[in-house]
Amino acid sequence: MSLIGSKKPHVVLVPFPAQGHVNPMMQLAKLLHSRGFHITFVNTEFNHRRLIRSQGHEFVNAFPDISFETIPDGLPSSDRDATQDIPSLCDSTQKNCLGPFKELLLRLNSSTEVPSVTCIVLDGVMGFGRKAAEDLGIPQVQFWTSSPCSFMVYLHFDELLKRGIVPFRDGNFMHDGTLETPIDWIPGMRNIRLKDLPSFIRTQSSDDIMFNFLRSEAQNCLKSSAIIFNTFHEFEHEVFEAISARFANIYSIGPLPLLSRHLPKSRLQSFSASLWKEDLTCLQWLDKREPNSVVYVNYGSITTMTEENLREFAWGLAKSKHNFLWIVRPDVVSGSDSTTLPKEFFEEIKDRGLLAKWCPQQEVLGHSSVAVFLTHCGWNSTLETICAGVPVICWPFFADQQPNCRFACTTWEIGVEVNSDAKRDEIAELVEEMMEGGKGREMREKAQEWKKKAVEATDPQGSSYNDFDKLIKESLHYCGG
Repeated sequence: MSLIGSKKPHVVLVPFPAQGHVNPMMQLAKLLHSRGFHITFVNTEFNHRRLIRSQGHEFVNAFPDISFETIPDGLPSSDRDATQDIPSLCDSTQKNCLGPFKELLLRLNSSTEVPSVTCIVLDGVMGFGRKAAEDLGIPQVQFWTSSPCSFMVYLHFDELLKRGIVPFRDGNFMHDGTLETPIDWIPGMRNIRLKDLPSFIRTQSSDDIMFNFLRSEAQNCLKSSAIIFNTFHEFEHEVFEAISARFANIYSIGPLPLLSRHLPKSRLQSFSASLWKEDLTCLQWLDKREPNSVVYVNYGSITTMTEENLREFAWGLAKSKHNFLWIVRPDVVSGSDSTTLPKEFFEEIKDRGLLAKWCPQQEVLGHSSVAVFLTHCGWNSTLETICAGVPVICWPFFADQQPNCRFACTTWEIGVEVNSDAKRDEIAELVEEMMEGGKGREMREKAQEWKKKAVEATDPQGSSYNDFDKLIKESLHYCGG
């Protein structure tokens, strides 16, 4: 294995502290490790404690040339096993993480036990890291862990302000048809309405934390030397061409789950960065089901709903009469750390429904019994369903989930959308159509077509495989491994 000087190159990876950002950053860490990099993975103290609870203490020292470090997030101490409040987290990381991160980098560079830091890979919304890298003269690149289509919209948040679209005058915009307004001026985005833009536009204040956070972080990404996207070029070619017109040095290296299949067989390959303990009994349950007979339901790591939403989804799934595996996090109901459903529901779904708190999603989606995925349309879930060739029923909640949903239902033709206040009859009808109807069959075929293209992109000499090689040589400045 080639080395730079007498030491390995050392890359520090910093995800935003939420599960949907930690996952792809860990997948990238494994890939870089396989190419000869020493890895330092930086979690917040809060998430590091969750990772230890989920994976066990031994994982921290389990792998050669991979070390885990922490920085404080600036929020009050908590041991709650749930994602923290996102606006508070965004505000706090911006204000409190620069100093601790610089101290960590200085400590790593003065250590005799690890190589000097040669590069930093930052989550695209961890802007404090750019400042630290500049101050210390360390090369850095951005990894935009959400969808490229959302990135393109965030780049146009300033235009929404200039056109007077945002902020809204009052709350009527949610109900008076305003959100149906076509938006035809964002390059690379076709058939988009105001309602399909990331949820952070739905504000009545120009001081909104999330609107301004994403607006500034996306623009600041353009100040980096390179931007990495977890996708493949053909999947979003129009958006990629539009981004390339503004910033040339971009790499599409996804879907990372498929690119990761080239990793050598090892304990590291199967290592999970899940912040929740995964329930593996659901795989045994799936083994007992017929092929293409199960609806998989998971709203991701952040989405919350009302008690009424929970009941309507529950009875909609029950009414469909189809098998289903439903992931119900303890914190999925807003303001609660527990969920309760009536005894009658469990009697109704006996032998055909299973509820679990968390699961290994890639394995579940790849299981032969799973036919359709009822999802919040987070970017990891979207890519994982493409990797498995499974169509979707979309219930977007916030952030990039709205544009992801729109692309799934129009551009990619693999899904249908559920109303935000969906009732049980609508849910049951959509499940039945996707499982038994002609539309469901067409979307399943389309999903399989996209799977084939994703596999080709991540095969040797495929577009994503080649971009990963280019990333290492051009922006991480390493030709060994």
